[in-house]
Amino acid sequence: MTIALITGAAGGVGTAVARRLAADGRLVALNDLPDRDVAGLAAELNGVAAPADVSDPAAVNAMVAEVEHRTGGQIALLVTCAGRPAMAPFTAEEDLGDWWRTVDVDLGGVFACAQAVMPGMVDRGGGRMVFVASEWGVIGWPHASADSASKAGTIALAKSLGRELAPLGIAVNAIAPSAIDTPRLEVDAAAAGVTVAEIRARYAARTPLGRIASPEEIAAAVAFLVDERLPTLVGQILHVNGGTTRARA
Repeated sequence: MTIALITGAAGGVGTAVARRLAADGRLVALNDLPDRDVAGLAAELNGVAAPADVSDPAAVNAMVAEVEHRTGGQIALLVTCAGRPAMAPFTAEEDLGDWWRTVDVDLGGVFACAQAVMPGMVDRGGGRMVFVASEWGVIGWPHASADSASKAGTIALAKSLGRELAPLGIAVNAIAPSAIDTPRLEVDAAAAGVTVAEIRARYAARTPLGRIASPEEIAAAVAFLVDERLPTLVGQILHVNGGTTRARA
């Protein structure tokens, strides 16, 4: 059975991806921070819980080794959904430590996970990686310098690794969604000083489709990108955004 490691699986997009890949017949290994419960979801999906802080490379290496030991196989699919929601204005007093913490999770965590699963993918003759980034990594966003910079780096990493790892049979791609209807909206709403309903309406109003995406729609895009019948889909950034980027001048 194909083993899929999904980071940030305790909620939002990560949970939706886990459910979709499990429904597609994958054996899912569910990662999130140790204090976030993924055991219940792992039991429900007949998968395995894989707690670790992805910003800690040593913890990621240990987690991957444990997953492969428990499942008796090597990880074939990596989907990185882990992120640290943060909104703050860019000021001279901005907390640089907090800024880097977001980058360490959102970008460093992707690098650490890719690095940890690559040897197993090489041994098994190939694999697929999907990095869930953000539209903000393409267009930027006010009060989201750390988030936007991290996602831009993630997109560049997907393009670079797509070129570098393709000869090894590893296809790397990314998704750049716009707003998604997840608990992340609570962070955006608080930063804007409005309700979640209002921030949802604001995001929908700037989207040509007239609404924001559901986590299940992002999971469907992931399922497309990990389809082994598409071996030549490499280094691509899938813009799942309802037309926002296309519609911008």
